[in-house]
Amino acid sequence: MSYQGKHARQRTIPSWIAGSLIATLLGVGTTTQALTLEERQELDLSDYTVRAPDASYFNVTERMMLLQETNNSLLMQQREELTNYAPSCQQRLEIPTITNQLRIPGFYPTPDAWRLATEPLFDFEDTVSELAGSFVASSDDYYAECLVRFLDKWARDDALLSFYYHWNQPQAWFSLESMIFAAAMAYSVVHPHVEGLEEEKTRVEAWLNELANVHMAIEGAESSCCNNHFYRRALYAAMIGVLTEDDDMFRFGVSAIYSALHDMTEAGAFPLEVKRGRRATHYQNYALLYLIPIMEITERQGYDVYDLEIDGNTMHDAVDFAMAILEDPAELGDLAPREQYTGFLKDDQYFAWMEMYGARFGEARFNDIVAPMRPIYNRGAGGYATLYFMDPDVQQHLVIDDEGRRETQAFKGLSSN
Repeated sequence: MSYQGKHARQRTIPSWIAGSLIATLLGVGTTTQALTLEERQELDLSDYTVRAPDASYFNVTERMMLLQETNNSLLMQQREELTNYAPSCQQRLEIPTITNQLRIPGFYPTPDAWRLATEPLFDFEDTVSELAGSFVASSDDYYAECLVRFLDKWARDDALLSFYYHWNQPQAWFSLESMIFAAAMAYSVVHPHVEGLEEEKTRVEAWLNELANVHMAIEGAESSCCNNHFYRRALYAAMIGVLTEDDDMFRFGVSAIYSALHDMTEAGAFPLEVKRGRRATHYQNYALLYLIPIMEITERQGYDVYDLEIDGNTMHDAVDFAMAILEDPAELGDLAPREQYTGFLKDDQYFAWMEMYGARFGEARFNDIVAPMRPIYNRGAGGYATLYFMDPDVQQHLVIDDEGRRETQAFKGLSSN
């Protein structure tokens, strides 16, 4: 029986809980225990299959049409910038592939060395995201075809398939996560719109699938098996599973939704994230940065995962908790210190998920965070999020506060119709 017939729009505890996990759930009350790797592998997700291999994480055709007609000044400005200052394909094709064994120093112990080593990785992510964004903004197949050719160059060189991993030196493995989902999400935007280049597209898709399988074969140590790094792997798995019609890989992506909902506390906290002390708020938000795109990919395949409820929890609870602790760290209770790291609040990339979630549910409560940051861009987990998702009826204007500071605010404008 298909998922549509068996589970659609039901807000109930899925049947797999009734078996091996019921004793655990009944025994923990408001304290949850993260699913083990074995329990996660035992989830029955057989109802999830790829239904629409050409579906990206947003409706590309619909958005392109909207962008050509919109009179929203912010969207018009970003559209024109990506159209008039779009990348040169030849320059992008000259970027060298990474074929040697990738080895990256740790970020926290050696941030300067990490930044230097990751520059080529970030160039890759920016390139694929920029080409996809230029295609959406301009409707010019030139950029879509360039992205396919760019990725095909990496596929022909078997790039990124060799990397160093040790449980106490996992940074190359971590860094590859974002490269893989950046490539997959960008490619998902263009591949149905590229006519011809069939050999190149076949090679790119085979490479993405192999790259994902090689990377996923490492389960991770301690929390990285199951925390935000699991969600990052699940993000590329969900997207590549769709692109290559690999049901097992797609289900790996979906398993992150089930795992996150199971692990969630009654308040909506992700225990493995909020245990990070002064960075608890940052990591609750960081988990949503990957979980929400997975939700969008899965919804685009026709599954109502936002309605999915496990032990009384939905993903909306995690969003509510994130907003509560962003506004008042005291809402963390005994989970973490009140003195929270807030540096991430100045960086728009961490809030791409708010554009996605806000567009789907018509949320206005994110405005204080996202309005001053727009246009929001994340080179991997969503690309040009504002361009792809923002409601064009949301207007922005500059105001001067009582102390003379310039501040951007958003408001819901009247429709031009």
